[in-house]
Amino acid sequence: MTMTADELPDDLETLKAMVLSREAENARLRQIIKELQRHRFGRRAETLPEDQLLLGLEEAEQIEAAADEEKAQAAIAERQARTAKRRSNRGSLPAHLPRVETVVDIDDHACPCCEHPLHRIGEDVSEKFDIVPAQFRVLVVRRPKYACRACEDVVVQAPSPARLIEGGIPTEATVAQVLVSKYADHLPLYRQAQIY
Repeated sequence: MTMTADELPDDLETLKAMVLSREAENARLRQIIKELQRHRFGRRAETLPEDQLLLGLEEAEQIEAAADEEKAQAAIAERQARTAKRRSNRGSLPAHLPRVETVVDIDDHACPCCEHPLHRIGEDVSEKFDIVPAQFRVLVVRRPKYACRACEDVVVQAPSPARLIEGGIPTEATVAQVLVSKYADHLPLYRQAQIY
């Protein structure tokens, strides 16, 4: 590889160090080529066993493997950072929006096994982003969980209502508003995001 006058270092010591490192690398590569030629074309008595020949190339393989490992670690760290960034705001709707709560409860509060009364042990809360024209609000769906104190294995909860987008937070009205604004009002998505 040749260098132009602009690429040459100003310091004479740096230039000498570069030349020495190139000469050392060239000498090592020449030695590997000689060993390969002797293995391929030399007399039987002078040929190297294949295991010994592989030792000469082992150092280069180790350096390459270390570089590959560093690249893999960097890729894993970058993927984790992207995942954390993508999940950082999922489902956290602003607290100042009004909430409309709906409780989806079971019909019968008696244990299906032994008919003892069920007691509440928790609930699942999910939020969806909803739009009433010129008004934003959050629809909260609460689904209480019930368990039987006598059975200890029974947990009963009402099924979750279906969503337009599985695992998504917009309601049907929100999606309709976005589509009408985009295609009927010709309002691009980035402007809608700024408005919302």
